Amino acid sequence: QVQLVESGGGLVQAGGSLRLSCAASGRTFSSYAMAWFRQGPGKEREFVAAISWMNGITYYADSVKGRFTISRDNAKNTGYLQMDSLKPEDTAVYYCAGGRSASYIRSRYDYWGQGTQVTVSA
Repeated sequence: QVQLVESGGGLVQAGGSLRLSCAASGRTFSSYAMAWFRQGPGKEREFVAAISWMNGITYYADSVKGRFTISRDNAKNTGYLQMDSLKPEDTAVYYCAGGRSASYIRSRYDYWGQGTQVTVSA
């Protein structure tokens, strides 16, 4: 089992930045791919970014490419999502997820955090 806990959400003005953290405990975090998903008001949960466990290759949704950066520190069992140039449409609950391979498909992930709220004001 892997337990994931997100932190770092909050309220920020458009154009601002936030860094989300995902602290992992349980099985060896470095053996899992990590991803971030988000769910806006009245919307389905959608893929944001993922990073593979083996070689650190990253993947991004088109809507965040060039603005968000996913990273991980296996020594600290922690993953990150640096969010820059935030827009009001980025407002959502952000979830950290862990799985065997990096994917944009939600069902490929076995472990989920409880989510952290990000609100971007215009």
